[in-house]
Amino acid sequence: MRYDIQPNERSFSSKEVAEEAGIATPTVRKYGQILERNGYEFLKDGDRRIFVQSDIEALIALRDTDKPLDDTAKDLAYQQKERLEGSIKTEIAIPDTYDNLPPDPHQLKEILTFLANELAATREMNVQVINDMSQLKTSVSRLHQDHHDLSSNIGNSAQKTNAKIEKLSEQQRTHYETLLQQEKQKSEFLQREIQNMRDEQKNEWRSQNDFNKRLEGAIQKPNEKWGWLFSIFRK
Repeated sequence: MRYDIQPNERSFSSKEVAEEAGIATPTVRKYGQILERNGYEFLKDGDRRIFVQSDIEALIALRDTDKPLDDTAKDLAYQQKERLEGSIKTEIAIPDTYDNLPPDPHQLKEILTFLANELAATREMNVQVINDMSQLKTSVSRLHQDHHDLSSNIGNSAQKTNAKIEKLSEQQRTHYETLLQQEKQKSEFLQREIQNMRDEQKNEWRSQNDFNKRLEGAIQKPNEKWGWLFSIFRK
C-alpha cells in the first residue's frame, strides 16, 4: 500500500504523464509494466494506474537511464520500498507524540505555533522544490530539443557536403574525360599529319628516283638529236 501519498496530492492521467515526462503514451504503459514487474507499486483504480509526481519522476529516471531498464526499475522499486517504510515509521511515531504533549495550554500553543511555522516553511520549501523541478524539466526539454536540432543540422550539413563532393568529383571526372578525348583527337590528328608527310616524302622520293632513272637512261642511250653533241666530246 502506498503510504507516501498526501491526501490532496494531484494525480495525473497517462496522457498528462506522457506530456510531463516527454515520452509517448504507449511508452508510459510500457514503463509502468516494467516498474511493476520489478516490485514498484502504483495506485490502482481497477486495472487503471493512477500516477502521482513521484511516479512521473520514476518514469523520467527510466527514460534517462543508461543501464538496462529492468535494473533501473529494481533500483526505483527499492527506493520506493524504503520511502514507504519511512512513511510507516512516521505514522507509528505520531501517536507517541500526542501522548507526550504537555498539559499546559501555553506550552501546547507554543508547540503548535512552532509546528505550524515548520509546516509553513516545509510547504514553502516544497513549492520551491516543485518550481526548481519544473525549471529543471524545462531545461532538460530544451536540451533534448537543442540536441535534436544540432543532430539535424549536422546531418543536413553532412548531406550537403557529400552532395557537393559528389558534384565536384563528377565535374572533375567529366573534365578529365574531356581533356583525355581532346588529347586523343590531337594525337590522332598528329599521327595522320605525320603519315601524310611520310607519304608525300615517299612520293617525292619515288618521283625523284624515277626522274633519275629516266635521266640516267637518257644519258646512256642518246638518240639522234643528241648524237652530234656527244661526237664533239669524242673528238
